[in-house]
Amino acid sequence: MTSIQSAAIDDDLAASIRVLMVCSSGGHLAQLMTLKPWWSRRDVAWVTFPTEDGKSLLADERTYFAYYPTTRNLKNLVRNSLLSVRVLLKERPDVIVTTGAGVALPFFVLGKLARIPTVYIEVFDRIDHATLTARLCRPFTSRMLVQWEEQKDLYAGSTVVGRLL
Repeated sequence: MTSIQSAAIDDDLAASIRVLMVCSSGGHLAQLMTLKPWWSRRDVAWVTFPTEDGKSLLADERTYFAYYPTTRNLKNLVRNSLLSVRVLLKERPDVIVTTGAGVALPFFVLGKLARIPTVYIEVFDRIDHATLTARLCRPFTSRMLVQWEEQKDLYAGSTVVGRLL
């Protein structure tokens, strides 16, 4: 078990825990894939973009495809907000986990309103400044995890868990 697994959610919880993994495709998805030893033992659903890597890496997983681009695109923010309502009502997750990016925001806002714990794992390549999505999601985040000691200064109360490999 890696430190990220024990820090994100108490591993003593039943294997039937329902997890919603929300992320952009590409590096954000790749980072969450490194947690497969943890999430593969749980009831997991995914939200990502319908890109080649999103479709291929999650071909055998329960996946919902979000709308992109998300950055500064009001239409897709509304569409992803509606998607978040549908997915959260259908999946009823016990926890929402993300590495970002923009697609995470509506899920974290609704998760907070529904009292669903949210875990934000800041990406490894932003050491000296906070990402936009992390700044936006921070007020709705139950647990903020960072991969570098330097990132801890960016997020009060965060936990350093080390690099996701």
